[in-house]
Amino acid sequence: MSAYDPTPSAQPVEFSVDLTAHEMLRRAHVMDAVGPTWDPVKALRDEDAAQDLLYSDLDEEQQRIYDQLVAAGVLPERGDGRATA
Repeated sequence: MSAYDPTPSAQPVEFSVDLTAHEMLRRAHVMDAVGPTWDPVKALRDEDAAQDLLYSDLDEEQQRIYDQLVAAGVLPERGDGRATA
């Protein structure tokens, strides 16, 4: 006879995992990887500039599609909700 009993236990079993130490280690590795000269404000400004460049000088059809994507919530509304001219 096998020791395995396939019938479910009548009592729930409490199970928990504390990932605090792992999360702190992960954050330390991230900060080590970005280095001491990382400037998060500059990174966000650069990201905004890249987005402005990506959606600049759209032709009429591209602007129409961009406007539809903003209206649908696929792209965030920027400024007046239209691509940068």
